[in-house]
Amino acid sequence: MLDALLAMGSVVFDPYLLLLIFLTTIVGVVIGVLPGLGATTGAALLLPFTLTMAPVHAIAVLATIYVSATFAGSITAILINTPGTAAAAATTFDGYPLAKRGEAGRALGIAVVSSTVGGVFSVVVLCICAPLLARVAYEFRPPEYFALAVFGLSMLASISAGGAVRNLIGGVFGVWLATIGAEPTTGIERFMFGNYELYEGLSFVPVFIGLFAISELLVQSKHVNRAIVAVRLKAVMLPSREDYRRIWKTVLRSCGIGTFIGVLPAEGATVASMIGYAEARRWSKNKEEFGNGSVEGIAGAEAANNSATGGAMVPTMVLGIPGSGTTAVILVGLLVHGLRPGPYLFTEQVDTVYQIFGAMLVANLMFMAMGLYAAKLFARLSLVPSKLLWPIVFALSVIGAYALHSSMLDVWIALIFGVVGFLARRHGFAVAPIAVGLILGEMVETNLQNSLKMFDGDWWLIFAQPLAALFLFFAFLGLFGSAIFAWLRARLWSSS
Repeated sequence: MLDALLAMGSVVFDPYLLLLIFLTTIVGVVIGVLPGLGATTGAALLLPFTLTMAPVHAIAVLATIYVSATFAGSITAILINTPGTAAAAATTFDGYPLAKRGEAGRALGIAVVSSTVGGVFSVVVLCICAPLLARVAYEFRPPEYFALAVFGLSMLASISAGGAVRNLIGGVFGVWLATIGAEPTTGIERFMFGNYELYEGLSFVPVFIGLFAISELLVQSKHVNRAIVAVRLKAVMLPSREDYRRIWKTVLRSCGIGTFIGVLPAEGATVASMIGYAEARRWSKNKEEFGNGSVEGIAGAEAANNSATGGAMVPTMVLGIPGSGTTAVILVGLLVHGLRPGPYLFTEQVDTVYQIFGAMLVANLMFMAMGLYAAKLFARLSLVPSKLLWPIVFALSVIGAYALHSSMLDVWIALIFGVVGFLARRHGFAVAPIAVGLILGEMVETNLQNSLKMFDGDWWLIFAQPLAALFLFFAFLGLFGSAIFAWLRARLWSSS
């Protein structure tokens, strides 16, 4: 352990590495605030430029992009209701309403502090417990992944405004969207209508750009001549003592949730932020504030999504299984630099591993300082007239949709889902459940199929797996717990 701590500490004595982390943090923040780009695209774009670097420097650059872009998505989520990354979608639920009340600086301050605490917490946990956490994640099989995905879908009933039924309908629609493309086992084409560019299904990026950015553009179009209320720079501040008192339990809870979800392969910051937000609301004494500018909602989402970044590095480095889309790019970076992921990485190249963790720790501290300073600059976005701001957002959205695969189909998908999101909002449906359903739909289908193969079609054996049964029980409580407890209270009250 002493050698590991010394390896982490060596990061601060490497001026070149510190300069790389500083510059990459700036790049990551810029990427994170641009709708549609995000950490995954940013890491993929920078990957070729890291090939000439030393392994530690290269992976540090990719990891810094990951953590800084994940945080930066909250900036536009709060200021213009357009999450820069999918992981910041839950931040829009309360961050934007709080900003509209003239407290954008307060919302940004809470997001920065919560993000930093979440990121630092997960890195510390990884440094101490990485082998143990990897072993726990390795125990998950298809039945457990299926049950966890169902549990995540059940959280839709409480993650955003619009009502539980509408949210669940949106989630089911998202799951249906996940079935577009070739069926994983048989290769049978589904809902492709002869377009083979959809063979691998819908890409998340253009769908999210459409649902969040373009639909918001259409919603804001009827307010194009609305007077803009300036956000005073002095309003940008660190959380007050009262804010800390209200959010510290939420932050700690979300740190644990985010790190755990991040460790699970194929999960990631987006699911962590949704569950973190839902649990913040579940445990809050001020549920009526959620959706109207709750500081607990912002803290719960931001602490969870940033703690998931460190958690997602565990299966990537210990098992060679990417914990998210961005860590898949980092996994490629490890391989091209001769760092073979696996248990031996922690025994034969301890210094390299903990230098990478040290770089992630420094990056979290840097984006905290940079976020607090840059927040004043980004707050000026609210001063830009709508006639100028939203055409810029539209242009960036189109560029972001096209950049992923250099495909015009992705641009059309973004535009189509912009209209879908606009119509959904107009009829009282939140768009976030659609996005969550799309994310979890493939996970549900694939792991259900694999579970049925494991049990020779005896689906009921899924309930015989302890962890799977536990997740499904939590899902049942999430959907029907309130009704059951209300019925029990009524029965007990009437009998007394």
